[in-house]
Amino acid sequence: MRRALLFLRDDGAQGLTEFALIIALVAIVGMIALNALGNKGGNSLQNASNQLS
Repeated sequence: MRRALLFLRDDGAQGLTEFALIIALVAIVGMIALNALGNKGGNSLQNASNQLS
């Protein structure tokens, strides 16, 4: 239990937590953007793929 408390008080753990929160936020924003674009983005990628092949 004491180790857990020391880990939570460690400044390095705070930096790691902030980094994890930023990554989670970027992932959520990415999912929202993909959901908002819907098939438009998928169609654009498919058209680009068809032109390259």
